[in-house]
Amino acid sequence: MRTPQVTVVGAGSWGTTIASLAACNAPTLLWARRPELAEQITAAHENPDYLAGFALHPDLRATSEIAEAAALADVIIMAVPTHAFRRTLTELAPHARPWIPVVSLSKGLEEGTHKRMTQLIEEELPGHPAGALSGPNLAKELLKGQAAAAVIAMPDHSVAQQLQALVRTTMFRVYTATDVIGVELGGAFKNVIGIAAGMADGLGTGDNTLAAVITRGVAEMTRLGVAMGGDPATFAGLTGLGDAMATCISPLSRNRTLGVEIARGRTAAEITKEWRMVVEGIRAARAARQLAAEFGVDAPIFREVNAVVNEGRTADEAFRGLREIQPATEDKAG
Repeated sequence: MRTPQVTVVGAGSWGTTIASLAACNAPTLLWARRPELAEQITAAHENPDYLAGFALHPDLRATSEIAEAAALADVIIMAVPTHAFRRTLTELAPHARPWIPVVSLSKGLEEGTHKRMTQLIEEELPGHPAGALSGPNLAKELLKGQAAAAVIAMPDHSVAQQLQALVRTTMFRVYTATDVIGVELGGAFKNVIGIAAGMADGLGTGDNTLAAVITRGVAEMTRLGVAMGGDPATFAGLTGLGDAMATCISPLSRNRTLGVEIARGRTAAEITKEWRMVVEGIRAARAARQLAAEFGVDAPIFREVNAVVNEGRTADEAFRGLREIQPATEDKAG
């Protein structure tokens, strides 16, 4: 049997990294919206926009033609931001071959509908198996050759196993799962916890507070994720607690860095206007607050982070608000 052709859609830092890793195992094509970036990736094996100085796999090719990217694919990996996800799927739809798996790398929810990315795949590419690849993964560390782990989640475990072989390497351990809902929600909600952790660091609250923010944030994520259909065990694994830890402690994390800058007196709007990269936690905070209200889940950290990034509250005001909440039971992540 021939080796499947992998297409990664989206040439940001994480999409480029996954494409470079997949090129170790299979012919891989990376779609970039800008022709000049696609040419640089193919010719120089580098993405100067997002990963300057990091060498990509020499066999990785790139294109700016969406029809070419879709038509050649046996597997499509979606690595575009959530706000562009549905639009990009509609561009792909006329060209994608039937029934091929489509995997999301995007850690967030659609603004307004709060739908997961696999739900968008099911709507825009009906009949295609839809899944997610997620975990505590920082692109630059992987390209340096440092070890990392992730989870590929598909409704059909046998499909997950086949896809696992396409993206794993000796330094990138990929586990399989069938809890697509839990994997996606963990990837979205951990961004909100990352902003809270960054605000804690920026305010100089200390490691005790940081540990409390992370663990109580994961408790909120678990309560809400289970209410929405996820498996509670998922939120204690790589795509829940693991991803939250990386996002909360690494200086490479956009969401944590946003929180630090907010604590120093800047607004989310000011910061993101300067940055070229999307900070998914801003949208995720609004979605998490609204979903918590809809499902009747107590989520004070999500509520306070949303008030800061979307409603103008300061980081200091948010932490004062959290201190005023009466602690309840710790049993069952309460």
